[in-house]
Amino acid sequence: MIEIVLLIILYFTVFAVIHSFTASLYFKRKIRCRLGPFVDKVYLPVYSLLALLTISPLVYLIYNNPGSIIYIIPTPWFWVMISIQVIAALVAPRALTDAPHRFKLRLQLGQVDNKELNHLKIKGIYKWIRDPFLLSGLVIIWFTPFMTLNLLLIYVLITIYLVFGSFHWEKRLVEQFGTEYKEYQTEVNRILPRVPNK
Repeated sequence: MIEIVLLIILYFTVFAVIHSFTASLYFKRKIRCRLGPFVDKVYLPVYSLLALLTISPLVYLIYNNPGSIIYIIPTPWFWVMISIQVIAALVAPRALTDAPHRFKLRLQLGQVDNKELNHLKIKGIYKWIRDPFLLSGLVIIWFTPFMTLNLLLIYVLITIYLVFGSFHWEKRLVEQFGTEYKEYQTEVNRILPRVPNK
């Protein structure tokens, strides 16, 4: 049991390091320097695929070693929670479609004119919440209608990683959009959605 727990912690730590490093501006600058503008189009899908491949063994490990059952939510609430997870998973892609400029490599690296770089373009889901990825991620994991010891462990680790990752992401957005993003931070919540004023 202890061996499995330590293995889960170790593997997740390795995953988090790889995931964070490949998302860093340092890595992006290096790979763009090597591959040129072509990397702008392929970076996000390759990064996502790499994340999926590297997290899969951990999912398999927990699937085979779930640990003791803590609780199982009875029906109909079981299906209510599943429905909430599905809704969160369906809403999450809006974060990409409503603000594609936030994820463009050339914009993150400042390799365009300042006018394009500094324009935040708040629309859609970002009028309600600053980090929809964080909220959808937390909803998807914590609305799981059953819980085991090892699942609880990985959910706690994921939550810590997502929260710290959100702070890092916003620091990068401040560098990318400057004062405009700082003003946006005072108007819209990071995690809890609120009805926009306009």
